[in-house]
Amino acid sequence: MMEDDDLSAGPDLISISSASKDDAVEIALVFRQSFRAALPYLPELHTPDEDLQFFSENVLVNNEVFVAKNAEKRIVGFIAFDDQWVHHLYLLPENLRKRIGEQLLNIAKEKRSRLHLWAFQKNERARRFYEKHGFVAVKFTDGADNEEKEPDVLMEWSK
Repeated sequence: MMEDDDLSAGPDLISISSASKDDAVEIALVFRQSFRAALPYLPELHTPDEDLQFFSENVLVNNEVFVAKNAEKRIVGFIAFDDQWVHHLYLLPENLRKRIGEQLLNIAKEKRSRLHLWAFQKNERARRFYEKHGFVAVKFTDGADNEEKEPDVLMEWSK
């Protein structure tokens, strides 16, 4: 998929493009809203300001980041990945099941020959999504090494 392609996603027209530093505020908001909706059982470990700082100073600096914007040019989802890892793929809850996540994930898959990611074991929706798109579980943990202390699964995809 090319960077500024438009795609149909239900009744809305969605555009996908590379993120810029100016997108940090909206990206952090999408992350927070999506995380809370999808993973309400996890502790809230960071403030909104800490999220913004993390996305501004870490994610947008050290990753390729693509955003999905609706017809009103608001960010409704994003993906952040590096040479080997998908670090973030989040959508606003009302934008699930519209193939936006698939389009974002396909960008990373087109640019890389192998990808890894972590998902929480309890996040069955995410696990099913990634499995549908060719990722396989390669390791299960008790969560001792993640910040949330929640059991997770390492997933891997290769061309």
